[in-house]
Amino acid sequence: MGAEEINKNPPSDDANTKKPEPEPLKPFTVEILKLIKDAQQQHGLRHGDYQRYRGYCSRRISRLRKVLKIPQGDRRHFKKRDVTDAHVANPRADERFLHIPLVLAERCWAYAMQLRQEANTEPRKKFHLVQKLRKACVYAMQLDELCKQDRCDARTRLEAQAYVAWIQGSLQFELQLWQQAVENLKKSQVIYEKLASTLPEEDQLPYKQRVEEIAPSLRYCAYNIGDEKAVDLLELRSQGVLENFDALVSQTKEKAAVILHEVKWFNLKIPIRIERVRLFLVSIEGLDDSLKHAEDNQAKIKILENLFIDLRDVISLTRDSARTEKQDQLLLSYLLSIRIERTSQRNLLLIMQTRKPQDCVRLLDINIQQTTELSQNESIKDNREAQNYYDLQLQAYRGLRSYYLARTHASQKRWREAAVLFHSADKAVKNINQGDFILELTALLSNVKDNAQMDTVNAQANFVLDQQEDQAIPLPQKLYKSKKPLVERLDEFREEPQLLSKNPNLVNLPPLWSQFLLNRYSMI
Repeated sequence: MGAEEINKNPPSDDANTKKPEPEPLKPFTVEILKLIKDAQQQHGLRHGDYQRYRGYCSRRISRLRKVLKIPQGDRRHFKKRDVTDAHVANPRADERFLHIPLVLAERCWAYAMQLRQEANTEPRKKFHLVQKLRKACVYAMQLDELCKQDRCDARTRLEAQAYVAWIQGSLQFELQLWQQAVENLKKSQVIYEKLASTLPEEDQLPYKQRVEEIAPSLRYCAYNIGDEKAVDLLELRSQGVLENFDALVSQTKEKAAVILHEVKWFNLKIPIRIERVRLFLVSIEGLDDSLKHAEDNQAKIKILENLFIDLRDVISLTRDSARTEKQDQLLLSYLLSIRIERTSQRNLLLIMQTRKPQDCVRLLDINIQQTTELSQNESIKDNREAQNYYDLQLQAYRGLRSYYLARTHASQKRWREAAVLFHSADKAVKNINQGDFILELTALLSNVKDNAQMDTVNAQANFVLDQQEDQAIPLPQKLYKSKKPLVERLDEFREEPQLLSKNPNLVNLPPLWSQFLLNRYSMI
């Protein structure tokens, strides 16, 4: 009974030892966008090498699974093991558990981008591309579910949501589900903008870059939905968003293509029968506006070079048609004039960028030659309006050529030639009647007007200074050597090297006196 009573009694206060409360879990902070941007720049995407980046992702996943001890079977057997909530909730867990689904999604995305490059020649790979993007979405959603736990901070959750929205928007963009793509891409863009606004300035760059990357895709989706104001076709083409430019043009300008049956070129009406040419001419209607809105000269050059790709195909098609249809010969001349004028515009943009005047002279020679050939075209040879227009352009190009040739002579210190050419350029530019020049040509002519006169004066001044320096050079005098000592010919001035030697002939001394001086100095 005593033992039972003892067992029934409640334990004493000494026996109530309280267990220590568990320490709060350390929150995870994963900078998802910064993490993948750094990896992409270091492992191939700086040069567009998606295969190299995909190989890096595979190696990274193997290392993570080995370190975190989540192997998928052994060498003989495979057993799939995903990262679960239990892994993340473990107090000893590492934030690298979240890296595994992230890198898996990146590997699938990189494979999809590689297949996109290869799909240009092998269309069947388009289906494989879509499957890889679907798989990337699955892994991205796994990452989002893991980041929803309390273990992850608010920034990590937002970055996971933005990444999932971006991956899903990319998939829907490929599937041409424009409305869903806009919703996801816009969601991703807004999250990245908000994140950038809350971060210090030195950490905002990758988020701003991602916002700029999403913008062209949004404009393309907006067009397909029907919002034409948000679309700049040539800008999208220059940024690599559009894969099939001809299909896009046929969809955007379908109504205008029905109306455009002829173009006007120096009072000449040119009929357009070829559908491909009609679509091309419609597509370049907003070219000048696209060039105005370009960021810098390099962006303008890129837009023009992309234009030349389409123009080359259109000219080839028209040339084949002109062999059998004479009425297409005038259309071919018109297309060739577009190529020459846009090539001259591209050369002027290059002149604005280059620092070597001799390169500018070479580009202007090309412009002069091509414009001369264009003015001698049989279709417009007798057209007074066309001849006046191209003569005015040739005068402008020749004036610019004289100016840059003068700068070439000045860089080689040929001041006389430089002064003459500067004066000639100044006179030529002032005599030009300002016509309907493009902006680039007008800017270069204004630069010559402002600087040619001053450059002329500088070249003339340098020429005079060089002449004076040449005259100031003393003539070499004849050197004399005399046996007379210097004391006997003090009234004569002659350059005598012997006087600067160790034995100068200064004065004749008697033998005894010389011996005395020698002994005296030896005693000293």
